Amino acid sequence: MTNAAPASGVAAMPWWKGATIYQIYPRSFADSNGDGIGDLPGITQHLDYVASLGVDAIWLSPFFTSPQADFGYDVADYRDVDPIFGTLGDCDALIARAHALGLRVIVDMVWSHTSDAHPWFQQSRASRTNERADWYVWADAKPEGSPPNNWQSVFGGPAWTWDARRGQYYLHNFLSGQPQINGHNRAMQDELLDIARFWLDRGVDGFRLDAINFLMHDPALTDNPPAPDMGQPRTRPFDFQLHRFNQSHADIPAFLERVRDLLDGYGDRFTVAEVGGDDSEREMKLFTANDARLNTAYGFDFLYAPALTPAAVRDALAKWPCHESWPSWAFENHDAPRAVSRWTTPDRREGFARAKMLLLASLRGNIFLYYGEELGLTQVDVAFGDLQDPEAIANWPLTLSRDGARTPMPWCADAPQLGFGTTKPWLPTGPDHAALAVDRQAGDAGSMLEWTRRVLALRKVHDALLLGDLAFVGDDAAVLAFERTFGAERLLCVFNLGDAPVGWRAPVALGARLIATGEVGEDALGPFAAYIAVIDGQE
Repeated sequence: MTNAAPASGVAAMPWWKGATIYQIYPRSFADSNGDGIGDLPGITQHLDYVASLGVDAIWLSPFFTSPQADFGYDVADYRDVDPIFGTLGDCDALIARAHALGLRVIVDMVWSHTSDAHPWFQQSRASRTNERADWYVWADAKPEGSPPNNWQSVFGGPAWTWDARRGQYYLHNFLSGQPQINGHNRAMQDELLDIARFWLDRGVDGFRLDAINFLMHDPALTDNPPAPDMGQPRTRPFDFQLHRFNQSHADIPAFLERVRDLLDGYGDRFTVAEVGGDDSEREMKLFTANDARLNTAYGFDFLYAPALTPAAVRDALAKWPCHESWPSWAFENHDAPRAVSRWTTPDRREGFARAKMLLLASLRGNIFLYYGEELGLTQVDVAFGDLQDPEAIANWPLTLSRDGARTPMPWCADAPQLGFGTTKPWLPTGPDHAALAVDRQAGDAGSMLEWTRRVLALRKVHDALLLGDLAFVGDDAAVLAFERTFGAERLLCVFNLGDAPVGWRAPVALGARLIATGEVGEDALGPFAAYIAVIDGQE
């Protein structure tokens, strides 16, 4: 497998440290067979494009056999590919092509729950005495028949569903069709590790562990306490509780050590945890502690932030001082609205998108790009009749649909379905996405796509951006500035994240400016102006 040359001082570092990882949502990337749903061969056909961005790896959202109640996050067979996405052979071909292009492949593992169609659950629900009876979380009803405790589902309503076969309730932190795995069960843990081994043997380079802090619960089934009213709208019963007992059990890190031990046996493999919730900072550090657990953790600091401000960035990064674990950052993903629609107005999107991309590439840690983010894709307003997202349908219109960030990738502006496929896609294409299509932007030096390529190339050749320490410069409310340092290399990264010009002068002497966007002067920054410059060492 070939790899792009690393920055000069990092040749001996793990490949993933400072990596840029490109998330692909398989249903929405490219439809190769005309059924309206993206698939693995479609991804393979476009891997040359992905490699041309300058990313180091791809993260594939789930493509396993599934009833698709939650679009693959309800797995019925972890060792096979759902027919809508292709075959195991198609997956092998994708991995081989990615490796030939120097791309690593990260697979999304959903280990906190399965589909209720999974054979494990079918056996578990059949009796209280079979060999998989305790692979899921079962509990008796209260004397009057109500659920065992007050736990609530993320997607709305009680986190318990009655099952007449066993005469018990089963736990589901998400949809009722996503029964909760009993992560305390050693045999279940062994099976999860065997699944990891299956995919490692097929050549995948690591795993994103979905909602891993839900893997283990409090076996005593203690009621969750109420959450204080913070004055924010609460659209789900889930929001009324502090989630002390339905998730985040203290035994999870010991299992993650088993995961790490397995992956270390395969060499340079990579793990990233998805951790959400009110206690996410503590858990992320716990799950990545001591170089004996996971490599990094993927949080939600920016994914649901109401605005991208200097204060918000400082607060998020300050949680990860340079001597602590290695973080990962994303501004967009399949569960969050497109950032250019969340954080700015339509007339300001182009300038904002460029500054946002440069900021992401300047952060200490790994960075994740969501498919289409490099194009500046906007959130699509999907009509109720076209919604697919079960959470949005259940909570309409108070929950913003995740579908609006999952619409088809626009490849060709003038092609049917914008080049995604030949028939009507599973979600509508964005009405303004033709102008943002790959073929419209490729080769245009002023486009968002070419800007992204330039930004990622800069990150890759500067040790300070890949691995360096980060120290904030001042605490200006309008301007974000920080130094990145690695060895003798010192860079100043400066961002006006607002839509108005501001006065600002660098407090250090600067040498060459490596990259800039917007109007940058010695004493002022225009709207969404940003730059990275070399610090020449003279105060």
